[in-house]
Amino acid sequence: MGTTIRMRVTRGSLKPLDKISLPEGREVTVTILDVPSVHDLDAFDRAAGGWKGSVDTKKLLKNIYADRLVSTRAKPRL
Repeated sequence: MGTTIRMRVTRGSLKPLDKISLPEGREVTVTILDVPSVHDLDAFDRAAGGWKGSVDTKKLLKNIYADRLVSTRAKPRL
């Protein structure tokens, strides 16, 4: 059986933020998932438009579509 609880790192140790209903001495396996903070998510918003003015988007798209037409694969021999 599994459950999810929130924990906080304090001086290098994990401290539960929720009540744990396990018997004393029970061994458990903990999987740590690093949840992005609001600051991390804001980085995406701050990066938006970073290339604006420095890249010719029409030329970039033209080159992308032209490269899709180039075949570098050898023709199969049957």
